[in-house]
Amino acid sequence: MKFNKPKFWDYKKPNITSYLLWPISIIIQFINFFKSIGKNNKKNSSIKTICIGNIYLGGTGKTSLSIKINKILDKQKIKACFIKKYYSNQVDEQKILEKNSKLFKSNTRRDSLNRAIEEGYKIAIFDDGLQDFSINYDLSFVCFNNINWIGNGLTIPAGPLREKLSNLKKYKNVFLNGNDENLDDIKKYILSINPNINIYEGKYIPLNISEFDKKNKYLAFSGIGNHKTFISMLKINKLDIVKDLEFPDHYNFSKDDIDRIISLSKKNNCKIITTEKDYNRLDPNNKNEIRFIKSDLAIVNEQEFLKNISKLYE
Repeated sequence: MKFNKPKFWDYKKPNITSYLLWPISIIIQFINFFKSIGKNNKKNSSIKTICIGNIYLGGTGKTSLSIKINKILDKQKIKACFIKKYYSNQVDEQKILEKNSKLFKSNTRRDSLNRAIEEGYKIAIFDDGLQDFSINYDLSFVCFNNINWIGNGLTIPAGPLREKLSNLKKYKNVFLNGNDENLDDIKKYILSINPNINIYEGKYIPLNISEFDKKNKYLAFSGIGNHKTFISMLKINKLDIVKDLEFPDHYNFSKDDIDRIISLSKKNNCKIITTEKDYNRLDPNNKNEIRFIKSDLAIVNEQEFLKNISKLYE
């Protein structure tokens, strides 16, 4: 979704604006509840489905985890594919998924799933779709970003949550993405809601960090949902980030934007660095002075995670 998140969404506590919008949030929750009633959500016997979704609206590492699971299945020689609902402003994520496996995209996830079945795929990995009631997934993961967590804890539009956090009672698996920020407190909070839920942890590992001279200064920019985690990863790996610029998720950079970034980098005597996802959205003519970090998701408790995934194909 391409928009600037309201700052009050990520306050630790709701403010007056949140409370004024809260009645609308209640109405939206009721609408979503009635939408879920009577949906054709039977499981498909000919294909297994994994949903990588979220409750927090924004960057929670869904695409990174989807790619990681695909690599796991590929090692097991299982024919797996990605499914993502088509949005014209999410071409960056579509390109990254297509680099790793077959991607089915259409206006409805159900249509894409039917095509995957026709082509003989054994497992379909859904990048997003947790709130799509037309499909009953065999396995689901609710992703959170450790820094953003749940923002002010309220649902849209009073806060950043797609559904109430108490709904974690109905889920079996949570995946926490980040660099250990706030981890212990988040885990305690989740377990207080659902003591039986499986909690998995992921860290972002830069794959090409050796290509960047740590003696240099850097200006980092991104138009992703978890900008702060990106900056945290760079700093943990000892890059000197003197300035960082955050743009809306899935932002399409104009020539004026890039000219401004280049001007700021020269003013601060630093190199320019961004994410692979953002780099893919840049016009080829604007890439000359910009380099990107390619990262991978490392699963901390990987053996437990593998056991969970393996239940689909053993």
